[in-house]
Amino acid sequence: MNPINGAGQTNLTYLDQLKEMHEKKVQEDQQITGQNQLKQEDFLSLLTKQLSQQDPFEPVGNDKMIAQMASFATVDGINKMNEQFGLLNTAMTSNQALQASSLVGQDVLIPKSTSFKTAEGDVSGRVRLTNSLDQAVMRVENAQGELVRTIDLGAKGTGDHDIAWDGKGEDGKTLPEGRYTVKVSGMVNGQSKDFEVFTHANVNSVLLGKGDGGVMLNLAGFESPFKLTDVLQVGKA
Repeated sequence: MNPINGAGQTNLTYLDQLKEMHEKKVQEDQQITGQNQLKQEDFLSLLTKQLSQQDPFEPVGNDKMIAQMASFATVDGINKMNEQFGLLNTAMTSNQALQASSLVGQDVLIPKSTSFKTAEGDVSGRVRLTNSLDQAVMRVENAQGELVRTIDLGAKGTGDHDIAWDGKGEDGKTLPEGRYTVKVSGMVNGQSKDFEVFTHANVNSVLLGKGDGGVMLNLAGFESPFKLTDVLQVGKA
């Protein structure tokens, strides 16, 4: 800090002096305690020192002092409000996770065309058609990208339509457990067009988010969890 001259004055303004004393105080606190936040008692201590060093013939105006105290009170209030929001967010996350725990063991519809088929299970989902089709065709591919089943869905109008595959190949035999991709296409203006497909997955467990209010679902057959907010439907139609 710049020294005060013999008249009790300094080359710095009141605000600059307070800021410099604050920075020096923060550096000292960091060295001693590792803290880098200025608390209310620290501010009052700095203000007291500042007032004791002011020029008695030109004291700091009340308006400046009030403005400084009001500014600090505002910042202190915002910090406390942020802490309260953090606590509220944690409580909401826990409550959301508790509600989501009821999904364990249930099927949910997710925005994925790939689904996990159990040994004796089937695969179901939904297709979103943006065009009317005279003949919609569903194709099922295994994890290697090989076509294992083709199903004629018939004529379909625009909108969402439920689809299902019984888990069997073209020869009628049940295919092994694993991940299978479902595709639905049709002829539009003389060209083949693929449409968006959603599939069902079973919920194994629920994960809390990392303090961000998000809840994640562990789904059977998927290595990465899915956001609860990405779920389109709970249960099968």
